Amino acid sequence: MAAISDGRHILFWMDRMDLQALCNQAAGCHQGGRLEEAERLYRSVIQADARNFFAHHMLGILCAQQGRASEALDLIAAAIEINPESAEALSNYGNLLTMLGRASEALAAFDRALAIGPRYAETLTNRANILWGLKRPGEALEGYREALGLKPGLIEALVGSANALRELGRLEEALAALDRALALRPDTALLLRNRGALLQALKRPERALADLDRALQLEPRNAEALSNRGIALSHLKRFDEALASYDQALAINPGLVEALSNRGHTLKDMQRPREALASYDQALAADPGHARALNSRGQVLAELSDFAQALACHERVLAGSAPVPSALADAANAARNLCDWPKAAEFGAEILARLGDPNLSVPPLLALYYDWDPQAQAKCAHAWMDAMPALPHLAAGVPRPQDRLRIAYLSSDFRRHPVGATVVELFERHDRSRFEIFAASLGADDGSDICRRIRGATDNFVDLSALDDQAAAERLKQLGIDILVDLNGHTLGARPQILRQRPAPIQASYMGFPGTMGADFMDYVIADAVVLPFDQEPFYLERIVQLADTYWVSDTTRTIGTAPSRAAQALPEQGFVFCCFNHNRKITAALFDIWTRLLLAVPDSVLWLKQSSEPAMANLRAAATHRGVAADRLVFAKDATLDAHLARHALADLFLDTLPYNAHATASDALWAGLPVLTCLGRTFAGRVAASQLHALGLPELVTANLTDYEALALRLARDPVLLSSWRTRLAQNRATRPLFDTGRFCRNLETAYLQMWERRGEPPRGFRVDAP
Repeated sequence: MAAISDGRHILFWMDRMDLQALCNQAAGCHQGGRLEEAERLYRSVIQADARNFFAHHMLGILCAQQGRASEALDLIAAAIEINPESAEALSNYGNLLTMLGRASEALAAFDRALAIGPRYAETLTNRANILWGLKRPGEALEGYREALGLKPGLIEALVGSANALRELGRLEEALAALDRALALRPDTALLLRNRGALLQALKRPERALADLDRALQLEPRNAEALSNRGIALSHLKRFDEALASYDQALAINPGLVEALSNRGHTLKDMQRPREALASYDQALAADPGHARALNSRGQVLAELSDFAQALACHERVLAGSAPVPSALADAANAARNLCDWPKAAEFGAEILARLGDPNLSVPPLLALYYDWDPQAQAKCAHAWMDAMPALPHLAAGVPRPQDRLRIAYLSSDFRRHPVGATVVELFERHDRSRFEIFAASLGADDGSDICRRIRGATDNFVDLSALDDQAAAERLKQLGIDILVDLNGHTLGARPQILRQRPAPIQASYMGFPGTMGADFMDYVIADAVVLPFDQEPFYLERIVQLADTYWVSDTTRTIGTAPSRAAQALPEQGFVFCCFNHNRKITAALFDIWTRLLLAVPDSVLWLKQSSEPAMANLRAAATHRGVAADRLVFAKDATLDAHLARHALADLFLDTLPYNAHATASDALWAGLPVLTCLGRTFAGRVAASQLHALGLPELVTANLTDYEALALRLARDPVLLSSWRTRLAQNRATRPLFDTGRFCRNLETAYLQMWERRGEPPRGFRVDAP
């Protein structure tokens, strides 16, 4: 090395051999961890040779290792300018751009590197990571798979492919990728946590819990793992342990939003909505934009009947950038409960347009409230079921002697609930010489008379509420159930994953849900010729069983109390009383138009409705005023005991049914109490139930074919007291003689259906009709 002075500067020059030696010395220091000395040497080389690719590139790598990403980026950019054909420098440049959040530029750098070659597995993986971050999982998966073709044991590519497969809904393949990664690194806490989360998505909580417990042995203070462990325990219905796990996570990290949110989910499942709400509020205090916590908060508010606040939560989620699949349906549900018909229509139209979208989750029950055709309702049910993970069928049970056919009714509603109240006498009337009756309960005992009667009316009351889906299915299999009858369908408390495992050789749906389950593990839907003509079978995976007379069953032991005065019910002493005790979410704008026209056409008449939330009643009053009807002509009935509720029907003159979702139990109550019901025949099961009841009661003339006829007949009956009186008389006479309230007759029809199902076991299910005895 020589120095030449001109009096102002000292200029250094090195020959090529000296520069190479200095580069080697810098690289040695770098490799040995002496980073300050390595940096000084690299800079010496650059000072001597401003176009030295190696020194620029390696100094950039060193700066990146020290967290000086911007400086590193400039150095590697200079290296690429010197040698644009360096795939390694381009790949490192892409990595730095990724660290700086400049995804599109990073992707371009990786593409240039791969075009030059060779195609390194690491570069392919890093490029795929960018695509994953850009929400392009299909392209990301292609990159991960090419990387694994070059290096099958590359952990980062295995994990990335698992993430992409999960996003694409290919959960079993994602699990296989994580299994391969864990086979290579079995004691890696991160991999165990990831597999635990995936197993939870696959609804395999026991295996998920095992992975999370192993991860926590390696990292006992990992708050995220503790939070996820709480989810697994919650899915296993070990709720108290789940809460303890969340509390451990929050003791480590009090601001862990996922733990606060998950704690809310568990409290919600425990039916402790106020505490769930508090937990969601804590999560949102820590992260106001947490979309899932916000949407779940709205769901709990809806459970508490605060639909206005619930709708506000769901609309905030819909306006945000983090989509929640159920938010649109949740908003539609809240709007319907508020009788906010413009918003309900807006949300419904978007849902209908997007049915089948994997990023949209719509409970099939919601579809029944919209005037959609059977095909759309079926599409909704299929999408709902397809989104649930597949589960294997349980192994075939040991054949047993067939002394009595074992029938199990599965429900969360063996309590004070319309379903429990409807089926209780049926259970009491089953022929015990031929049938052994089981009540498989998914819900809590509410201590009601209905629950006590059901316990006493069945041969076996089986409490499945504390068991997870797999354990519940195994319990039913152990009981040797021959025909499992689901009374939930897609209503609140339903657990279709129990049925998916095929715990019984024959499975049928009845009563609880007036529509298709959309599931191939259901063999039959029990109906009748009015609610489900055989031409509806193309929209059902189940085969239709048509009972004689009607599919509706009633408890004819229910008593009717003493009728109160009109004044006691806030009704006018004089004037015609139109009545509808259906839930207000069944009311539509088109129907309300008819009702208000009737009020305007019949002087001094009132419309008697079921009491609902204050905002909903305010909306109904405002809608009446807007249509020219004084708000005080709407009267709202308060909650009452069943006998008192039945008694007050005597104060009404005509029950006006709803469409597209009819009165079901409410129509039966009105007819039992002697109040004529006027209905309109809908185009789906849910809109044809009142018609079935009226046909079975010998009053088909009260079933109209369209809303024009419905309005005309309502007006005629309101203006002709003699005609209306004749219908009341005919109703009173037919109540004791026609099939609707002959529970013994109904029970024999249903038992005949069960026997025919059993005779056809082993064959593909096919529809049939049960002839009247």
